[in-house]
Amino acid sequence: MRLSKMAALALSACAALALLARGPAATAEPYHLRLGWVVTPADLTTLMFLRPDLAPHAGKTYVPELIHFAGTPAEMTAFATGQLDCGALAFSTFALGIVNAGMDDLRVLSDEFQDGVPGYHTNPFDVRNDSGIKTVDDLKGKVLATNQNGSAIDMALLAMLAKHHLRDRRDVTIIEVRFPDQKAMLKDRKVDLISSVAPFGYDPELMAFAHPLFTQVEAMGRSQMIIRVARAGFLAKHRAVMVDFMEDYLHTLRYLLDPAHHDEAVKLVTEATKQDPAMYRNWVFTNKDYYRDPNGIPDLAALQQNIDLQHKLGFLRTRVDVSKHTDLSIVKEAASRLTQ
Repeated sequence: MRLSKMAALALSACAALALLARGPAATAEPYHLRLGWVVTPADLTTLMFLRPDLAPHAGKTYVPELIHFAGTPAEMTAFATGQLDCGALAFSTFALGIVNAGMDDLRVLSDEFQDGVPGYHTNPFDVRNDSGIKTVDDLKGKVLATNQNGSAIDMALLAMLAKHHLRDRRDVTIIEVRFPDQKAMLKDRKVDLISSVAPFGYDPELMAFAHPLFTQVEAMGRSQMIIRVARAGFLAKHRAVMVDFMEDYLHTLRYLLDPAHHDEAVKLVTEATKQDPAMYRNWVFTNKDYYRDPNGIPDLAALQQNIDLQHKLGFLRTRVDVSKHTDLSIVKEAASRLTQ
């Protein structure tokens, strides 16, 4: 767990802004808001602070500290140990945090993105063109890659395997591989299937030697894939800061979703990732991307269905009632500010 180079620059810039913004009468220091992220541009926080006008409260009421994780299970661990204030968790990790880690105070704050919404992107699970794998049943005896055990991607993979009566360690071998490394592992025949989430699934090289065997929506239906989460005690203590942050978040989201700003959105993404703009130009923040609600409202029905499936598959000891772990008042207040 560490600050990325990009996050460190953002933090320095925002701290400088904070000093400039403080007048002689100012007494309150901006709160250092610890924000977890996994993948750019799926996690919008990695883009919010690249331009001061996108997040006008940054450096004034809060200073962002961006902390990178290999997957959302590691973020959940950071929540449990008090090292994280707000993060984007997979639905599966969220439920495991409540049931297995005993964090009954975890709260859904907003949507981050959804998979399988009609007309939008769904995650493909890819095999090599020359692998001879034609159906899910052909995966028997193969090595499959997941980013982290317990992640949403992992849950989709396990759900599809369960439909075909295949089990990890009995019929297949599932190993953890970081998203950026999965293409090379598939190309070098070290694994037989990968989860090619955006942006990695749009890599031209990958698309040249591999193709989807199935998709996440085929495995488990529509998913409230990632939700923005915090703990209730933190929200009670720092509600005003979180409203400011969520206002900045929605302001950035709406800017990036506006087709008139597409070129600038691509520029920001490539600045954050240091990748060729061609990797993003044709899909990012369009209907070829994941669906993001412009008001930050999650699909709670899909979230409940996703977690119920997790329970049915035996990964949760008890059922989680999503309604008891949701607080949308902050994002709704933030959205109302943008319409005033």
